Amino acid sequence: MGNRWQWSGWRGGVALGGWSWLASAAWAAADEPLPYPVVDTGQVVCFDTQRRIAAPAAGQPLAGQDAQHAGHQPAYRNNGDGTVSDLVTGLTWVQAMGNKLTWDQAAAGAAGCRVGGHQDWRFPSIKELYSLILFSGLDPSGPPGYTPPNLTPFLDRSFEFTYGDERRGERIIDCQIWSATKYVGQSHDQKVFGVNFADGRIKGYPSRFPDGRVHQMYVRYCRGGRGYGRNQLSAPGNGTVVDAATGLVWSQADSGRGMSWPEALAYATAQNAAGYLGHRDWRLPNVKELQSIVDYARSPDSTRSAAIDPLFGVTPIRSEGGQTDYPFYWSSTTHESQRGGSYACYVCFGEAGGFVSPPWGGPLNLVDVHGAGAQRSDPKVGDPAAFPRGHGPQGDVVRISNFVRLVRDR
Repeated sequence: MGNRWQWSGWRGGVALGGWSWLASAAWAAADEPLPYPVVDTGQVVCFDTQRRIAAPAAGQPLAGQDAQHAGHQPAYRNNGDGTVSDLVTGLTWVQAMGNKLTWDQAAAGAAGCRVGGHQDWRFPSIKELYSLILFSGLDPSGPPGYTPPNLTPFLDRSFEFTYGDERRGERIIDCQIWSATKYVGQSHDQKVFGVNFADGRIKGYPSRFPDGRVHQMYVRYCRGGRGYGRNQLSAPGNGTVVDAATGLVWSQADSGRGMSWPEALAYATAQNAAGYLGHRDWRLPNVKELQSIVDYARSPDSTRSAAIDPLFGVTPIRSEGGQTDYPFYWSSTTHESQRGGSYACYVCFGEAGGFVSPPWGGPLNLVDVHGAGAQRSDPKVGDPAAFPRGHGPQGDVVRISNFVRLVRDR
């Protein structure tokens, strides 16, 4: 990546003005490239709890947002042979969207893929696939038949992209992409994680329904970049967890309590003022950094734990159904949509619950609809009691009062 000229209003807890010479994270480890560099979200504007705003100065309310920290900036190369190379991760991708397939077909199809003359294509893990997401997109979700102007996917323009076809009875957002990562939690519909680059989310999608029907989604194969998405965690005994793969340092303990999104940003500012764990450059992680520490081999009902390495401390909570669960964690990333900037992204380290009715009808049940490790979004402020049936077609649980885990660059 090397050095680059870049505008920044905030970096490392210091307010900057004008042009500044910034080193990318790769500069700090030029002799030893990181095996798992987290690609920046591409979000370059700041928000209040409703709309876009000018970047807040350091120490001011709402400072420390995603756009105010420069990470590994996205960089892609169209190879001219049906492939696109990610110059940050080392992964190369099939450029075309292709056709919808069942998960079994998608898993089997990598071996026969010959795009670009290569024979080593593979089915990407959820962390590999999520590396492509960019939060410069606009969530088009809305009522049936609603098509907002200026649709912008959460994906670089180097890639072909197709929205769902409403003329065929699909929703605009029905263009999800499979990953190879199955959900380890209990599921009646055999969930597999996928990324929706139309609306900017990770969810567990059914590969097969209880009645035997199979679900079809898109697939995008990758090659190269072996080892990407694998953490190298250690706890040095100073209250932090270090990931040598990403170059990020995490607070071992979480906030211990939930809070709104503005309060989460203020929490990071207050911890810096207090010199938390001997440092003053902690921040609320962006959503891709936060997703990097999900352990997809864990879930509340399969391992009786949060979906994160046991080196981390996690505060247990009670779910909306009164069961032991684990928190959603706020990111610094706004999830912009037709609603404006009123929602921010979170990652589920416990169940991604939703209120749904049984197929045969009856009262709503709280179900782990999208799986621990999902990435969704909540209103930044408000009263969760205003959402007694959740939000969206699957009644996604709305908490608003989410937890915080701080991060800093190593």
